[in-house]
Amino acid sequence: MDPGRCTSGQMGRPPLPMLALMPDALPDADQLATHWEAVYESNSPDAVSWYQSEPTVSLELIDALGVSPNAAVIDVGSGASILVDRLLTRGFTDMSVLDISEAALRTSRHRVGEDAAEVHWIVGDLLAWEPPRRYDLWHDRAVLHFLIGSDVAIYRATVEWAVAPGGSVILATFAPDGPECCSGLPVTRYSTAELAAVLGDGFEVVVHRREAHRTPGGAEQPFTWIAARRTSI
Repeated sequence: MDPGRCTSGQMGRPPLPMLALMPDALPDADQLATHWEAVYESNSPDAVSWYQSEPTVSLELIDALGVSPNAAVIDVGSGASILVDRLLTRGFTDMSVLDISEAALRTSRHRVGEDAAEVHWIVGDLLAWEPPRRYDLWHDRAVLHFLIGSDVAIYRATVEWAVAPGGSVILATFAPDGPECCSGLPVTRYSTAELAAVLGDGFEVVVHRREAHRTPGGAEQPFTWIAARRTSI
């Protein structure tokens, strides 16, 4: 299947309701949870289009921001990403991982092994989640681009509340010339300036990147990345 094509079916899973393909009628939280649970239950982690064998750009931007191992880090919409593994290996001690799919987090917990007890695993819808604390780093690879309209405003408000003064944000979305859909759902594509605008004047972009992500099927997906630091109190 073309990973950039809007379609109601993917890799053998049951199709989503067609409203999932209509920008003005996106799935509600329960439908999204069912969707992503099916994706992770019916596919191996290294078969999905967003799979990375190494979270190279994430780690490079974390280094560029100077995030220390004792920083409070949250990876939102993590899926079964190995970023948590790599940060634990680097000695990070305050890790939180949030995803709407319990199956995705179960895969990550199993892979991490004994160190899983050192991670805060949060199953939930990001837009309904109320952060219990503030974080020094907010990392989001490819959640924001699924959101439109008022959901973007909710996302921004959550970031503003959750990121501590002096903290940092890493965002990655499909670039303007990237795919129009991912996993059968429409996405919004962003430039560097457009990602910065989502965060607002309270954040300063420290570095930005363009990445050509290669999917397991060999397709190329251009991503826009920004790493920003909070300047407001």
